[in-house]
Amino acid sequence: MTPPATGRRLPWDAIPAALRADVEKELGGEVAEAATQPGGFSPGVAARLRLADGRRAFVKAVGPAPNPDSPAIHRAEAAIAAALPDDAPTPAFLGSFDRDGWVVLLFEDVDGTPPAQPWAPDELGRVLDAVADLSRTLTPAPLPAPSAEERFANQFQGWRDLLAAHRRGDDDLAGLDPWAAEHLPRLAAAEPAWAAAVAGTTLAHADLRADNLILTPDRVVVVDWPWACRAAPWFDLLLFLPSVRMQGGPPCEDLFAAHPAARHADGDAVTAALVAWSGFLIGHGRRPPPPGLPTLRDFQTAQGLAALEWLKARTTWP
Repeated sequence: MTPPATGRRLPWDAIPAALRADVEKELGGEVAEAATQPGGFSPGVAARLRLADGRRAFVKAVGPAPNPDSPAIHRAEAAIAAALPDDAPTPAFLGSFDRDGWVVLLFEDVDGTPPAQPWAPDELGRVLDAVADLSRTLTPAPLPAPSAEERFANQFQGWRDLLAAHRRGDDDLAGLDPWAAEHLPRLAAAEPAWAAAVAGTTLAHADLRADNLILTPDRVVVVDWPWACRAAPWFDLLLFLPSVRMQGGPPCEDLFAAHPAARHADGDAVTAALVAWSGFLIGHGRRPPPPGLPTLRDFQTAQGLAALEWLKARTTWP
């Protein structure tokens, strides 16, 4: 069974009363109903709001607990959401508040549903077409986002961190895929090439997964943009496909090779990026769960195994 993409959600009334009043003031109406949404890993509030006059909105909010890193992530998302072009396939951004350690974001409430799990071929086709559209319409990047290297330099070093931990005696590599354990020094040595490999001018979402997608009858809406960065046009596709495979989709290589965003991708660059992505997922999956995100590590491990399957298929290593 695929690990769930769910955090530990808080209810609407967990937001301090003064901030709830600010939300109602910004929306111009009293909140009559709030329905918590379970998908995604944020340990804060994520709720669809119905106002007394029938209008709807979506609220995301986190405070300093249980996860002290979450407010900064929400601030990053607010900055990106405010700068995305109007024609981007994203919910309209209605505003944000930052007060007493809490960060509150308001969006259009999109009337749709996440993709079915396991993936249905028709829905996967729609989403892959949307990924191609993203790579075209967001090249060049329409806002001054950091490069992928700037965004992930301290994170895409999972194999190097694991090798160092093993040499210190802090990780005995128990449970690690045997192929990865055998080739760990080689993976660690290859990992730094990822930054140059993914350099580009496309604005990448950098966190595409089923739980960050909403399907409506006529469009695919992409939500949760805090990790947006400038990268190669195939970067989003590469990060996305291991989650598809993990959730019942076809082999990653088949989808990647047939996709328009990958048409001009350099093979060595793709492999270098996949080394880093699999190392991030496998390495983080071996860490303790962050506060308020009890399912994240199992989810990352499952993604990592799918990424590793793909990496093995792309290498000639014994």
